[in-house]
Formats: sequence, C-alpha cells, structure tokens
Amino acid sequence: MHFQDIPSLSNRTLSIDDRTYDYLCDVSINESELLRQLREETAQLEYSVMQISPEQGQFMSLLIKLMGAKRALEIGTFTGYSSICVASAMPEDGRLICCDISPQWTSIAEKYWALAKLEEKIDLYNQPAQQTLQMLLDDGAEKSFDFIFIDADKQNYIIYYEMALRLLRKGGVIAVDNTLWSGAVADPENIEPGTRAIRRFNDMVKEDKRVSTSLLTIGDGLTLILKEFD
Repeated sequence: MHFQDIPSLSNRTLSIDDRTYDYLCDVSINESELLRQLREETAQLEYSVMQISPEQGQFMSLLIKLMGAKRALEIGTFTGYSSICVASAMPEDGRLICCDISPQWTSIAEKYWALAKLEEKIDLYNQPAQQTLQMLLDDGAEKSFDFIFIDADKQNYIIYYEMALRLLRKGGVIAVDNTLWSGAVADPENIEPGTRAIRRFNDMVKEDKRVSTSLLTIGDGLTLILKEFD
C-alpha cells in the first residue's frame, strides 16, 4: 500500500455512525439464533434500552474465555442476554450467580437459560443485590470470583463496587456498564441523579490505587477493572 492509499486515520476513538456500526456488526458479530430471539423479545418491553448490545455481549464472552473464568457474578440480570453470554463462555464446571429484583424480567431470562441448557450453571437470587452480596461474603466467598458484571441501579454503583472487590480474587476483573451514560456524564449541565452517580463512580475508580482500569467505548461505555491487590 502506498502512503496516498491510506485513508484519513484517527489517533482517537472513532465516532460510530449507523453505516460503520452496521459494518462492525456484519463483520464481527456471531450472534446465536437464541440470543437474537431474546433480543427481539426484550425489544418489546418498556425498558428494552437496558439490554446490552450484541457486540458488548460477544466481547464479554471473549473476555470470559481469555480469563478462563469459572466463577462469575452478575449484578443486574434483566432478561438474561448478558448472563447467557457469560455462562455459555464458561467451562462445564463454571457457575454464574445472578442478582435482580424483578421476577417479571428474570422469568424471561429463566426461559432462555432453559432453552440454552444453562440452568445448571446459573443461580438466580431475586432480592436486592446488596443482600445477596452480603450473603456471599458471610458464606465465605471473599476473593473467590473471577469475573463480576455490574449493570444495575446507578446510585448504588459504588456500594456494589466495594462489595464486588471483596468478592473478587486478585487478578479478577469487574466490568461496569453504562459508564458513558449516553454521553450525559460529559454535560456539566446534566445533574440528573443517575448522571451524577455515574460521574461519582467514574471519578472514584480513576483514583483507586487498588486497581487498573480502562473505559471502553463499547455499548453505553464499559469500564474494565483489574484487581491488583490480594
């Protein structure tokens, strides 16, 4: 390739327009028929925007495989898309614990877990996440998880994060969703509670010397956090 053949490149993250996004999905997404059906069913719900994107689900599956994760925790399950991506990527003896407070949403998740033959890998707790996390800590699960996904009520992100760090082993990873919040976090005039909560979380994690982090511009912003202390 000659220099004049090189397109105008960027040394910063691209802004993805619809055409580029469609191309990204076309060349990189291998979404199963089951996940496609789940995504389409979820799209009919009032809060369908809470579902992660296909490219994020596939990225998380790859991350689980790269880590060889066998023990995972999900805070915020909704209709089950992310849990299927995580559980299906784990080995046969892998276990995923899911936390959610909505039987209406998780009943859909349970239906698709059964269709995916993942019921034996997944334990669901329909109760406030803090209650489940404290139960795990009380049961001696500290430092036992390889991977934790946080995608729940934003005002409690810092609480979930601190409890998750206790449950995570050294070298484990926490993935936190919605950390760009549709760009609202960059608007100083936006002082909505959810926006302020995400800002506080992002600021806190940046200064946390216990971890290494990277905020990825995938989906609505996905922060990866590596636990570096024992």
